Amino acid sequence: MNPRSQRTEAQALQDGMTVRREVLSDAHVDRAESGKTEFTEDFQDFISRYAWGEIWTRPGLDRRMRSACVLTALIAAGHWEEFEMHVKAALRNGLSTDEIKEILLQSAVYLSVPSANNAFKHAQKALSEYSG
Repeated sequence: MNPRSQRTEAQALQDGMTVRREVLSDAHVDRAESGKTEFTEDFQDFISRYAWGEIWTRPGLDRRMRSACVLTALIAAGHWEEFEMHVKAALRNGLSTDEIKEILLQSAVYLSVPSANNAFKHAQKALSEYSG
């Protein structure tokens, strides 16, 4: 049996919060947690347990590869605020600015030149804000 299937929801949440903090930063997670309301707390729990605790903790891809996938997906969907956040996360996960640039160039071919153009604008903003 897969040992991951033995984990409890509490373990997935704990693992998810650890990875979420490492990838997005303590400051980001602290803001999200302090901004939780009765209306949004179930969603915050959901993304921490499933996105971060189940998917980002899987052994099949390293964090650099996951970041590359996330950037491409966010460009495709046009989720620019999330994209900027994940550009910074990609740097924390070890992608270089040149690698991020290559991901954006690749997206021009497979998604569209206008999407990549917008991605470069948002990436430049995120890179200028990144403090390490």
